[in-house]
Amino acid sequence: MRVSIRSALLLVMVLAASFSALAQERRGPSTRQERADAVKLARVLEHDPFNKDAKRMREWFTEWLIEIPDLTVDGCPGYLEPLYQKKKKNYASVISSQMLFSSAAYMIDHPDLADDRVAVNLAGLEGALKTYQAILRKKPNKRWPFLDDLLNKRDRGELKAYVESIAATKCAGKK
Repeated sequence: MRVSIRSALLLVMVLAASFSALAQERRGPSTRQERADAVKLARVLEHDPFNKDAKRMREWFTEWLIEIPDLTVDGCPGYLEPLYQKKKKNYASVISSQMLFSSAAYMIDHPDLADDRVAVNLAGLEGALKTYQAILRKKPNKRWPFLDDLLNKRDRGELKAYVESIAATKCAGKK
């Protein structure tokens, strides 16, 4: 039985939400050092997704986001939906998880804008696109036409409008 990337991601999101409440009861808010580490890791992963410690960094970041009660990142897959619909992977999970990590880093760096859904998801998407570009530098055959289109939107100053549109339609009601 084959499981699609989208199905797997949705299962992980449901399990994460279920375990999140339990994990949050066991620990307090994130520490200043953890938040600084998270921002640093997000930037490393944006620019060096093939770092020798990347897998460990992603695991730590994911577990940390699940456990901490004071930072909640929008997990709506609508912004990168085509990545979940294709059979070819081309680092789809690396790129989509980077959106969460970069969103969290933005919320930490800009606590006054942490509730601005468009700003947070725009920063997350920009981080995911940086990761995509870093992947292409090492593996140019791993192109996604959808992501190339988002890069063009970014370069034309249209990425914010894309995020606003997805937030209002495919991700409406999600927080």
